Amino acid sequence: RLIMANYKDIHGTKIETVTSDPSNPVVGQVWYNSTDKVLKGFISSPAGSWATSNALNTARTALGAAGIQTAALAFAGEAPPGAQALTESYNGTSWTELADMNTARVDVGSAGLTNTAALVFGGSSPAKDETETWNGTSWTEVGDLNTGRSFLAGAGTNTSALAFGGTPPVTDKTESWNGSAWTEVADLNQQRRQLGSAGVSNTSALAFGGRNAPPDSQGVVESWDGSSWTEVADLNTARNYLGGFGTQTAALAFGGVPSGTGATEEWNGSGWTEVADLNTARRSLGGAGTTSAGLAFGGTPPVTGATEEWNAPTETTKEFDAS
Repeated sequence: RLIMANYKDIHGTKIETVTSDPSNPVVGQVWYNSTDKVLKGFISSPAGSWATSNALNTARTALGAAGIQTAALAFAGEAPPGAQALTESYNGTSWTELADMNTARVDVGSAGLTNTAALVFGGSSPAKDETETWNGTSWTEVGDLNTGRSFLAGAGTNTSALAFGGTPPVTDKTESWNGSAWTEVADLNQQRRQLGSAGVSNTSALAFGGRNAPPDSQGVVESWDGSSWTEVADLNTARNYLGGFGTQTAALAFGGVPSGTGATEEWNGSGWTEVADLNTARRSLGGAGTTSAGLAFGGTPPVTGATEEWNAPTETTKEFDAS
């Protein structure tokens, strides 16, 4: 006896006809919208990636950074013939030069979650303790760090920031900023310089990578809870001179030494996962944004103004050609 297979057995579930798109579709779901008269489906981009954007006006390395992907700030840094006071603002497409800092410097610490409110502190050479705050128009000198240093990291905002690590000598010192003055707080567990960082305030930050004595790079990661540092899972690739952005529980680490790498890793609050590399491998670069939408800019070698946008995996409704 001949048994005929039906359409469902061969092709799967029939495509549903609806008058409006589902409110909570699942990845792979397909439907026909009779109102729009189009075939649609819900798809997922499998991985985050970097996309090239317009370069800084002045190529430079070892610079400060603040903001988000569509509203970022780049300041200080080094470009021939030396330390810079330049400030540039990114609007999601291109960079515009703004008012210079009061003190030109390189290898600075920085903080800020917008391009209209940022903080820069420390830097070289020799190591500085000066701090400046940005109000969207100009820089103003404010209270100095207690310990002048360069190659340090920072996190937070221009009213609630953290400064940690640096040199000389290589240090574990941590200072908290309240909008007017710096206060020494609990030290890092590991002394280091040239480290990466992420965080949104002086009570929530992440320190990763760096080095103690050359030529050793570290993969050590520490989390700050407002009163102390706790060691958490190491980076997959130990490195220094790296970039970073995000929060204490969701961060991105990218670039660095050795070898001017493009390696990128994503932190989910408990571990690091290797994701897509930068298009331009480099070290001593700036970063701003979140793990959903971020920005990397500047760096070396050679000294570059290269800018790249990071976009996380996405889920979206797509129209299909039904012809």
